[in-house]
Amino acid sequence: MEEIVDAIGLLCPLPLIRAQEFAKSTKPGTTFIVHATDPGVFRDFPAWCRMHGHTLVDIVEHKAEQIIEVTIELGN
Repeated sequence: MEEIVDAIGLLCPLPLIRAQEFAKSTKPGTTFIVHATDPGVFRDFPAWCRMHGHTLVDIVEHKAEQIIEVTIELGN
């Protein structure tokens, strides 16, 4: 089961900070999902993943639920 990081209702940079905190406490290779509402995640998370060696698996906007789902696999 994938872990969920809740960043709903938070504005930049808080979704990224929540993801970073989770990443620090989790082993490499773990896949997790960030639930967010700030459209800034479309810009911020790809850059964060590149800078930290993580894999951005997917970013999906669920318009009906008004949630953006970011799936990340942690690198080393």
